[in-house]
Amino acid sequence: MVSRREFLTIGAGGVAAAALTSRAGAQTPKRGGTLSLRTWDPPHFDHILAHAYKTHVVISFTHSRLLRHKAGPGIRPGAFPIEGDLAEAWQQTSETTYVFKLRKGVRFHAKPPVNGRELTAEDVRYTFERILTEKGSANVSMFRSIAKVEALDRYSVKFTLKEPFAWFLDMIANPMAGAIIARECVEKFGDLKKPEAVVGTGPWMLETYSPNVSLTLVRNPGYFVAGLPYIDRVEMFVDEDNGSRMAAFLVGKYDLGWEFPGTMNRSDWVQLVEPLKKRRPGLKIAEFPSNVVNLIDMRTDKPPFNDVRVRQAVSLALDRKGMIDATLEGVGAVNGPLPAALSEWALPIAELGEGAKYYRHDPAEARRLLAAAGYPNGLPASVCFATYGSTQLIDTMQLLLKDLKSVGIGATLDQKEYGAYQATCRLGKFDSMVFGPLTPFLEPDSFLFGQYYSGEPRNRSHVSDPALDDLLVRQRRTADLKSRREVINQIERHLAKQQYYVQAPSGAYIGVWDAALQNYGPNLGYDYGGRLTAAWLDR
Repeated sequence: MVSRREFLTIGAGGVAAAALTSRAGAQTPKRGGTLSLRTWDPPHFDHILAHAYKTHVVISFTHSRLLRHKAGPGIRPGAFPIEGDLAEAWQQTSETTYVFKLRKGVRFHAKPPVNGRELTAEDVRYTFERILTEKGSANVSMFRSIAKVEALDRYSVKFTLKEPFAWFLDMIANPMAGAIIARECVEKFGDLKKPEAVVGTGPWMLETYSPNVSLTLVRNPGYFVAGLPYIDRVEMFVDEDNGSRMAAFLVGKYDLGWEFPGTMNRSDWVQLVEPLKKRRPGLKIAEFPSNVVNLIDMRTDKPPFNDVRVRQAVSLALDRKGMIDATLEGVGAVNGPLPAALSEWALPIAELGEGAKYYRHDPAEARRLLAAAGYPNGLPASVCFATYGSTQLIDTMQLLLKDLKSVGIGATLDQKEYGAYQATCRLGKFDSMVFGPLTPFLEPDSFLFGQYYSGEPRNRSHVSDPALDDLLVRQRRTADLKSRREVINQIERHLAKQQYYVQAPSGAYIGVWDAALQNYGPNLGYDYGGRLTAAWLDR
C-alpha cells in the first residue's frame, strides 16, 4: 500500500499492488464465465451527446475507436500508451494531416439495423461529422481542431486539421469521445439514446437493459481480434446506495470495487479490509492517486464572482487538509489547476508562483479580501449539488458549506437529482456556485482548454480571459514536449492567481478485483471494456 508520505509525493507515478492472500493465477487464458460489476444507470446511450460517465462506461464495452490505450497489468496507472484499435496503421503526413488505415473485415454487431455489415472509412467520417455538427455534442472541444474528415477509399480516412494540434492522437484514443458509430442507427432512431441503438464493433454487445436495475453484455462472436474477449458475459447491476453495494461486494456479488473504475474509496476500504480478508481471501489490490477533482464553479461573468478577490477568498476559506483528514482517511493530494495525479504536467502548489498562497487555509485573509471587494459583512450564495451516490462527496460538501460560512459566505445548498443537475448546473446553467466532480480527463488539454477557453461547453464558470485564451491555443500548437510543458506551466500559474474554479483535494483509488480475474490491471478513466477485453476468469 502507498504510505501517506509516498502518496503525497509520487503523484500518478507510483502504484502499490498486493493480494490479501497469495494465489497462483492461471497462465493460459480461459474462455467463458460471467463477470459482475456494480454500475450506474445511464441517462441515455448516446455517448456523443453525453457528459455523463454513466454512459461512457457502457460504450467502452460495445464500441471501438481508431486508437485505444494499452491495458493490462503491465501498464502503470496514470500512463496511457496508445495502440491501434480499428486502425492498423496511421501516419502524420504534415503538421495538420493524419491518415489512418483501417483493419479489413471489421464488422458491426449482428443486430438491426446494421446487421453485421463491414465497417468502412465512411463510418469514421460520419462519426466525426456528427461529433462536430450535432447540437449538444458533449465533447466537441476535443475535436475542434478538425477542419475536414475524408474517406479516401474503403479503408483509408484522412483528417485535415485547421491548425497543428499536439494532442490529436490522444483525443482520438480517448474513450469519452471517439467511439465509431453506424449511420443506420441514427437514421432509424433519430439519435443513439435508446438501448436498441447501441450497435458498435466492440468486444461485447448490449443484450438487455432494465432501467435502474441492470444491464447485460454478451460476448461479440464476430469481434475483430481473434479469440477475444475471453469473458462471455458481463452483468452490470445498478446500485446507488453505498451501504447496499458495500454489503454486496463483501459477499462476492461484484468482481471489482464499486466506485469509479473498479475501485472503492479509502473510507470504505478501511472499514472492509479486515472482513474481506476473511470473506474474500485472494482479492487483489492496487492503490494509486485519483484524477477526480471536485470543483467549485462560480459565475465569473457577474457579481460577486466577477471580482477576483471574492474568488480568492473562496479558495482561502477551504480547509483542504481538514477535508483530506475527514473524508479521505488522511491520504490525499491538494490540486492546483491540474490534478496532482497528472504528475508529468501538474506543478506542485509551491511552484505556482504568486498564486500558491491562495491554496492555504487562511480565513482571516479571506474575510479581508471580501471586505476589500465591498462585502465587509459577507455575502449570500447558493451551491448547486448532486450526490452522485457518494457518501464521500456528501461529506465534502458539508465541510465546504462550513468553511464558506466561516468567512461570511452564507451558502445555501441547492441539491438536485442527478439528471436535473446534468441538464442545468453541469452545463453552466446556474446563478451562483456549483460543487461537484470534474470529468477525470487523461491529459492536460481537456482539463484546461475545455474548462477555461471562452465559449466552450464545459466552461461552466463562464470564464472570458483573452490572455488565457491565447495561452490555451499556444499549448495546443506546440509539438515540442518541453516547450509545451513550459506554456502549460505558465497557464497553471495564471490560473492559480485568478481562481476561476476552486479545486478541492483528491484522494487515492483503491483498485480491488477478484482473484479469479486474470490479466487485468486498473487505471484511471472510464475504459472498463478496454481493460477487460483481454482479461479472463480462472474459476
